[in-house]
Amino acid sequence: MSAPGRRSTGKKTDKTMLSKSLLAAIENKSVTVGVVGLGYVGLPLALEFAKAGIHTLGVDTSATKVKLLSAGKNYIADLDDGDITRVVKKTKTLRTTTDFAALQQADVVFICVPTPFTDNKEPDISHVMDATRNIARFLRAGQLIILKSTTFPGTTTEYVKPILDSAGLQCGVDYFLGYSPERIDPGNKTWTTANTPVIVSGVTTACANVTIAINKCIISEIVPVSTPEVAEMAKLLENIFRSVNIALVNELAQLCDRMQINVWEVVQAASTKPFGFMPFYPGPGIGGHCIFIDPYYLSWAARKFDFVTNFITLAAEVNESMPFYVRSMIEREIAKQPTTLKKARILLLGMAFKRDVDDLRHSPALKVAELLCDDGVENIQYYDPYIPQVEIGGRTITSVPALNAAVLRRADVVVITTDHSAFDINLIVQHSKAIVDTRNATQKYAGTAGNITLLGEGR
Repeated sequence: MSAPGRRSTGKKTDKTMLSKSLLAAIENKSVTVGVVGLGYVGLPLALEFAKAGIHTLGVDTSATKVKLLSAGKNYIADLDDGDITRVVKKTKTLRTTTDFAALQQADVVFICVPTPFTDNKEPDISHVMDATRNIARFLRAGQLIILKSTTFPGTTTEYVKPILDSAGLQCGVDYFLGYSPERIDPGNKTWTTANTPVIVSGVTTACANVTIAINKCIISEIVPVSTPEVAEMAKLLENIFRSVNIALVNELAQLCDRMQINVWEVVQAASTKPFGFMPFYPGPGIGGHCIFIDPYYLSWAARKFDFVTNFITLAAEVNESMPFYVRSMIEREIAKQPTTLKKARILLLGMAFKRDVDDLRHSPALKVAELLCDDGVENIQYYDPYIPQVEIGGRTITSVPALNAAVLRRADVVVITTDHSAFDINLIVQHSKAIVDTRNATQKYAGTAGNITLLGEGR
């Protein structure tokens, strides 16, 4: 179906003809799918379409990413290197470019760009707006545009749609627009892009129908909802649900420390209830792109309706306070050592925001390191097999090359900030002078190793 762009001719387009034509092309897989943004969301999505035999065009502003992919090289840990090489070099169903003009060839375009927040913790949808403007420059009749970025309700219809309409085409008549939020969980080997149910919506019924159809090409379980606003709010709910429940156990962990009750045992015991309870676990804070940010996206949107999300905002603040609490735990352990705060040697184990990923965004481990640096600690090292370098206190720090007995013995305090499965916990416990465990990674040594201070243990 793909053809270089024919823009509006001024004649009224037959809505039924265009939607039927697109549906037929999707059904026989003769469409070309474009994916704007080749990061943690976009590249897995592009790969699934390419593996399904659908010609896929990836567009990214990063020339480095495009160069790597064009050479058949992968840069996302969750993806199989061989799959990338295969779709680029063998089946040739995936090609990449930095040129948005190439999207004229696409019948469907997914927008998978970041939605961070500003320094004032207000939504920053500039990447979405920029991508949409670039798409609008080459928008042609019959195309379907689907936004996947996590965002506040109203983004699709109030921000994306007007930009696309400015191309002279009418939504639901000349082109189609949908919203289908991403559900990527970095590091999760069980639930991937291919088998995770996906929410879909469209601005009109015709938009919804083609959005459902294209998603069915690679995903078995589709969950249609009535409007893009429902889908946008559902995505925020998914992430805020985690945020508020993690905040609950983080606050409980601090209380359990004072009451000398092991919060991990408390959660384990409560988890035996077969109904009405879902376990969440404390930690050094939350990170990643979505859970850290989404409470603020919703609170900003709520203010437009004279509503204050007190509970949601408070939960976010509790989670953001956890690196400060961990810092105090570390400094109490330093005080027990024959050294000063300034001269103490701190080894952080794990810098990624969660286990077995290479994602540093809003990492609580990085925040802990920055707080220690602010307090004057001069000797901070870290080990993370996924994160080779970080910036702390204006300095570039490189991960120690390997975790061994000598590295552990040199540290005055070893802090488990991320529980990567590659860590040899027995080695860590055996050779560390003092351990601050924020992830319960040392649970099998509970009560037997005197060098462990566990978050929420009350010792």
